[in-house]
Amino acid sequence: MAKIAYILLCHKDPEAIIQQAEQLTAVGDYMAIHFDASADPASYALIRAALDHNPNVTFVRKRIKCGWGEWSLVQATLLAVEAAAENFSRATHFYMLSGDCMAIKTAEFTHNYLDQNDRDFIESYDFFDSNWIKTGMKEERLIYRHFFNERANKSLFYGAMELQKRLGLKRDVPNDIQVQIGSQWWCLRRQTIERILEFTHTRKDVMRFFRTTWIPDETFFQTLVRHLVNESEIETRTLTFLMFTDYGMPVTFHNDHYDLLLSQDFLFARKISPGAKELKSRLGRLYASRDVKFQISNEGRSLFKFLADQGRAGRRFGMRFWETESSLGRERELMIVVCKKWHVAKRLVENVRQVTDMPAIEYLFDEEATSLPDLGGIQSSLGKRTRHRRALMRMLFEYHDSDRLVVCMDPSNLDLMHDFFSDRSRTRLLQIDCDFTDDYLSGHARRVGLAGDRTSQATLDRLMPTIRNDITHEADRIRDADFSSHVRIRQSDNTDINAAKLMEFFSVSQDQAQQLAQTRHLFED
Repeated sequence: MAKIAYILLCHKDPEAIIQQAEQLTAVGDYMAIHFDASADPASYALIRAALDHNPNVTFVRKRIKCGWGEWSLVQATLLAVEAAAENFSRATHFYMLSGDCMAIKTAEFTHNYLDQNDRDFIESYDFFDSNWIKTGMKEERLIYRHFFNERANKSLFYGAMELQKRLGLKRDVPNDIQVQIGSQWWCLRRQTIERILEFTHTRKDVMRFFRTTWIPDETFFQTLVRHLVNESEIETRTLTFLMFTDYGMPVTFHNDHYDLLLSQDFLFARKISPGAKELKSRLGRLYASRDVKFQISNEGRSLFKFLADQGRAGRRFGMRFWETESSLGRERELMIVVCKKWHVAKRLVENVRQVTDMPAIEYLFDEEATSLPDLGGIQSSLGKRTRHRRALMRMLFEYHDSDRLVVCMDPSNLDLMHDFFSDRSRTRLLQIDCDFTDDYLSGHARRVGLAGDRTSQATLDRLMPTIRNDITHEADRIRDADFSSHVRIRQSDNTDINAAKLMEFFSVSQDQAQQLAQTRHLFED
């Protein structure tokens, strides 16, 4: 049975640290603590007084002062790892934690999971070839020596780096290692930890290199594990559930996130809000519980993205210089069919192709797999189609040798609709209003990743009003845009009413409009 030695680096909130240590060690696991030497001495004294009697807790003998992005964080981690390895000979795994982390599975589940998955869990992506670093410095982290803290001494930090550039003091990475990068929240087996500790004593050249790199806690362990362990024994992921906002800030979890956290395919989560007392209490009790069944749906990240996007409606695409003066052509007519239920619009436009001679294209700005002719590569991806939308439309008009073209769009593409209506061509819009049952919305949530097959009904019930309001909001935004030549058909209207509107929109005969309105299974799910 797996036994875990938790490696905890902390610098504040002694009550939370004491609680965390007591909860995680109550079932037989261990903890090694490094409390920042620059933090409040009284807080450290409080922690020692509460935990010194606990045989499953050990403390680093010599604490050091830690700074964000510095080697000191790795050094503190190594000191805690050494203390854990020395004091807890029965520990099979070493799990890196922060004071903001809490278990979101039981100890029973966690131990069984590690027993069944005999590998190291650590994010490790190639430093130079991957896109893990989104902004800021990249190779400069490694090829120059960093002696100052960027946050504490910004002028000295950048001044020293610029001086090295001018003097040509660029250095090479040790030639037998391939630098990796990833999250610092790892879980490693004992044999891997022992190899790392031995490596730190024998490879002084590598240690000197990392001591002067910037943010080494994202590269040191990640690189050494790849260097020392067979790739088949590494799973490139963290077992700690964490998310970041668009601004690079970690998402904080609160009392109402309990069910969401338990349904994620992770063992721990961070950051738990200091004020989430109820959540901390429930998660603390959970770790020692037995025979708990978890329904893993893993929709957390997609759900967060969906909810975060609610406040961003209405943003316009900036006009590209090559499209500012372009036009589809005054003599051309673009007919946009808008429907949230894609299968409904697809059935209609398929019938349009059969009943009329108009070319009709399905969701070309929403579905990568939409069937399109070869237009020299402009059609190859959704990004290219959107960036070069007017050029793409002109080419489609020309390819089909027609002055009339029907295309389908999702209601969320309001920016595209605005753009096409601002063109000198004639643009029309057909909005199809459908009924949305709870069963359909549940299926929609699963199809787009907002929920999984095992998402609880309680979670779905809370999510349903948000999805329904989102769909309604998209429809309202289109109506509020006050587009000219805007026609709506409704599932709730009879065939004759819809046929009259279709005749107006497509400029077809009454018989053709009736055939379109009577499209087989048009509104069925």
